[in-house]
Amino acid sequence: MGYQFIETEFKDNVLRLTLNRPPLNVLNIAMMEEINDFLAQNREKEGLRALVIDAKGKCFSAGVDVGEHMGDLAPKMIEVFHRMFRLLYTYQVPVIASVYGSCLGGGCEVAAFCDFIVASEDAKFGQPEIQVGVFPPIAALIFPRILNMKAAYDLILTGRIISASEAKQIGLVNKVVPRDQLEQETQNLVKAFSGLSGVVLKKAKKAMVVGLGEDFEACLKAIEDVYLRELMATNDANEGLKAFLEKRKPVWQDK
Repeated sequence: MGYQFIETEFKDNVLRLTLNRPPLNVLNIAMMEEINDFLAQNREKEGLRALVIDAKGKCFSAGVDVGEHMGDLAPKMIEVFHRMFRLLYTYQVPVIASVYGSCLGGGCEVAAFCDFIVASEDAKFGQPEIQVGVFPPIAALIFPRILNMKAAYDLILTGRIISASEAKQIGLVNKVVPRDQLEQETQNLVKAFSGLSGVVLKKAKKAMVVGLGEDFEACLKAIEDVYLRELMATNDANEGLKAFLEKRKPVWQDK
């Protein structure tokens, strides 16, 4: 089917999902529903060797649409947003994010959830949610697993933005290249899988996930409960989001 906010391709046993909601690929509910439809339809695709997630426009993604993250829409936003990760979790093949420009908030979570990140030198990563009165649920789940704990605390609790080189230094990014080499380096990584056994790749990835010995779904549900039942019930969470939309500094009440 045709999509409005994403472009898709299946070529040489590689799936490609391209974010295309200019200019900043802000993830709204409609866009994420398209992503979920594509991911759900293609996870069992015959001959699949890898999934690449990339983007068009000024950057990879500036994050989730804050306007759809408030009030009665918040549970729906979380449901649709987290379905992307529940679906990505079922992909048994390597998943690669090809990142340039801003990769922030929900966009950073999408990239970080992939198995590999190839980034251009101009890429910037961060989870600035804490600065608007919320926290990033997916990052809270996966950063302590893919980074050391101090780096995870640093990014989530300060909300600071880091360069591609620092992201590589802390283990968030696999490779950093000049912008004009990003596509070629992404393709080079994909080619590393093309000559391998598809079934062996899948079993190797499965073994690594099993080796963590943790229940992804149970952990995510527990974090969702903290987010929706506890965080979103606070005055400060709603004040922070409202202040962001109104382009002013939030007035925290610590309640």
